[in-house]
Parts: sequence; structure tokens; C-alpha cells
Amino acid sequence: MTAPAPEQTFADGPLTGVRVVEAGVLLAGPFCGQLLGDFGAEVIKVEEPANGDPMRQWGREKPHGKSLWFPVVARNKKSVTCNLRVPDGQRVMRELLAHADVFVENFRPGTLERWGLGPEQLHEINPRLVVVRVTAFGQDGPYASRAGYGSIGEAMGGIRHVTGDPSTPPSRIGVSLGDSLAGTFAALGAMMALRVAAGTGRGQVVDSAIYESVLALMESLLPEYALTGYVRERTGSILPNVAPSNAYPTQDGATVLIAANQDTVFRRLAAVMGRAELADDPRYASHAKRGENQAALDELIAAWTGKLDQHPLLELLHAGGVPAGSVYTAREMLADEHFAAREAIVELPHPDFGPFPMHNVAPRLSRTPGRLRWVGPKLGEHTDEVLREVVGLDDERIAALRAGGAI
Repeated sequence: MTAPAPEQTFADGPLTGVRVVEAGVLLAGPFCGQLLGDFGAEVIKVEEPANGDPMRQWGREKPHGKSLWFPVVARNKKSVTCNLRVPDGQRVMRELLAHADVFVENFRPGTLERWGLGPEQLHEINPRLVVVRVTAFGQDGPYASRAGYGSIGEAMGGIRHVTGDPSTPPSRIGVSLGDSLAGTFAALGAMMALRVAAGTGRGQVVDSAIYESVLALMESLLPEYALTGYVRERTGSILPNVAPSNAYPTQDGATVLIAANQDTVFRRLAAVMGRAELADDPRYASHAKRGENQAALDELIAAWTGKLDQHPLLELLHAGGVPAGSVYTAREMLADEHFAAREAIVELPHPDFGPFPMHNVAPRLSRTPGRLRWVGPKLGEHTDEVLREVVGLDDERIAALRAGGAI
């Protein structure tokens, strides 16, 4: 990593000047690379030459036979092809990593070591390298060698058991939460390790396990059981003993979320409903009492919301200072004035799809914000460029590597 530069040089974000080599596939490792690239890191995505990252084929909708997911998770990245299963490819990878600050991978534990690319071997050629390893179960322990995807980590980490309606089996969240959490914690770990490397000249391993990343979200679930024997269960749209906080029907068939469980906010809700006396009703006058009478209170509120259409209802609630909102799909996001005003969604040009919308960088930094530069690249689009400019290979060696199937 280059020395800290004057602020005006952080053109692409706070990680301008940081070089990341990503050898991950599918989602957990690549999501880490996406986050680092969002904030200005040069992310070089290393893919196997034949078909590249399987994420290039993933997604329900595939116009032109191409993934709509890959352009998002591979945004801001450069694509380099390299066959890590052959000696020449491994040699190229070592040469590339000699010029890197961070290496992100999500192979099964032991895979890199078999290829001569383990952390100990890499630190011999680049002592400052931060090696980020993302797996289902971590680098050690009795389950380390098991195959595992995000769904397994979600189940093991506890989120699946508490997701969904109590009348149904545990539900999937609807997005690849476990993978994205592991990638997020991996990116956080990379930042901390980079700070240490900047001060000591020594890199280290960041071990991000999917199940542990999910576990980190589970609030007081563990002491609740260990100290009281209580096991959290699925509760559908409510938070037990916290009321009112639920999804309520409207006259026009929509759903509105209302969160008014705090005493002062419930008083405002009661006023909006034209039922100010509810705030002093012994059944609802305190947080504890509203929790005890949650079902009855929800029925009362649903009877009121069911007589109003969605938008007039929301206007009443917002004017009255009551937290409330609609349940958005992509349609509502793309049409919403707040999304537009904050540029929460941006469009990038795509060679096949034209204007390509996706979520913007989060969080926002006031002085050195990240930015989106391009969509996920074509397979091998930057191979020659990176091998020439970063590794220093000449055209003759690049041609020989390509002829031998190493790139």
C-alpha cells in the first residue's frame, strides 16, 4: 500500500492506492471484494480461464443469457484469468500477490496450501500481505473441512430458526444473508489488518466464518437460553412483548408497518387514530402492559388501518410523528423520491443491457466517498493489462502462458 497521500488524491474513495487480489467465487469472498472496491481499492478478480466465476451464470432472470447478479457483485473489479491448478498459474499468482496489499479467497481450508499459496508461503514473498479467508466454518475446528454454503451457516448461526411464521418451517431470508455478512465482516477485518500492517510492516490472516458472522447478529439469544432456558422462536411479523410494532392491512389491499411501541410514540399514534384515550387505558398505558395485551392491541389497530387506503394512512401517520412505512419492492424503490434525492440507486452503462441500475455505495463518507466506476467485467478483460503493468510480464511470456493454458 502506498504512503498516505494528500486528500485530493483519494479520487475513488478512502481505499485509493490499496490493491486487492480476489480469488473467491460465488458470493461470500466476492462480496468482500465488492465492498473494498466500492471504496476505491483496485480489485483484481482472478478467475479460472474456461468459465470464470460461476456467479456469471447465477440469477433467476438472464436476459441475453447473462447474469444480472454478476455485474453488481463484480462492479469496480478487473478480471484476470489464471489457472491456479497448474504450476505456471500458481507461479503467476505468487508474482501478482507480491504486489498486493490484500488477498481475498473463499476456498475450502487447505486448498491454497496444496497450491503453494498458503499464508506462510505468501508472507515469505510479501510480509505485509493481508490474507482474508472466508469459509462456512472457519479455518480450524472439527467442521473446518466440511463443504458449506451460506444457507448452512445461516442455520448453524441461528438466524434460520427465528425467521418466518411460527406455523411454518424455518424460512430463508430472501437474500444470501450469510454470505453477505461473512463478506462484510471479512472487509472489516481487512481494514483492521491493513492498519496494523501499515504500522508494523506485517500482514496477518483474517478468518471470516459464515456461521460466526450470522451468530454475531443474534443479540441476546445465547444468554436468554443459558440463564433462563428460553429458546427464541419464529414470531412472524411481530416482536414479542413489543407493541405496537407490526404489519397492518389497508383498505386497498396494501400493508403498512407501524412501529409505535415507545410510550410517547404510542400516545401520538392514539391521537392520529382519534383514540387519544388509549394512551391512558390501563391495558396499553405502559410498554409492559402493551406487550401483555399485544394481540388485542394489534387487532384494534388493524381494524382502524383497514378502513383507510395506504397513502392517506401513511400521510396521517407521518404528519403525526409516528414511524410508519410501506413494504417496498424494486418497483417502489425505483420510483421513490427519497431514493432519487439521495442517489441511493445509480445507473452504470452495461455493454449488453444498456443503463444498468444498482444500489449505490454505503455508507456515505462526507470527504472521501466511494463511487461506482463500472459493472462487472468480461471474463479476462484485464488479463494482459494487469500482467504487464502490475506483474511486469512481457508480451512473449504472456503469450506462452496463454498457449499453455495457465491464463
